[in-house]
Amino acid sequence: MRERILNNWTINRFFYLIIGLFIAISSGMNNEWLGLIFGLYFASMGLFSFGCAAGNCYSAQQNSKRTFTSNETDNVEYEELR
Repeated sequence: MRERILNNWTINRFFYLIIGLFIAISSGMNNEWLGLIFGLYFASMGLFSFGCAAGNCYSAQQNSKRTFTSNETDNVEYEELR
């Protein structure tokens, strides 16, 4: 757990931590408890590197590349509609 907190800091993690703390502190000062929970959630995402702060919100594009096994084209038959 200690290595997860201390290592692999990125701009996104830092952003999540700072914005989350800002939301949590300002919500706590205004007695808005739902905002406090919301802010603490985002701050913990940045601190503990889970969710979007860890880069897990999107998948890699390498699986979307198509590979063709044959260079032949298929013959397409068209039918006339009236």
